[in-house]
Amino acid sequence: MKGISLNVIRLNKKYRLKNYGDTYEFEVMEFLSSENFKLKDINTLEYYELAELTAFGRGKDFEIREI
Repeated sequence: MKGISLNVIRLNKKYRLKNYGDTYEFEVMEFLSSENFKLKDINTLEYYELAELTAFGRGKDFEIREI
C-alpha cells in the first residue's frame, strides 16, 4: 500500500483515493469505525462511506493521499 495509512486520516481534511483504476476526491465528514468514515465527494457533493469504495477489496494501485 502506498500513500498514507488509514489510521492517520483526519476529520475535515481532503484526500484522493485510487483503487482499481478509479479515483475519488473527498472530504472526511465523520468517523464511523477504525477503518470506515463518512465521506463527502468534492466534485459531486455526494455522501458515501469509505467501506463502499473498498467493498471489493484493495487493488494493487490502492493509495490514499492528502490533497
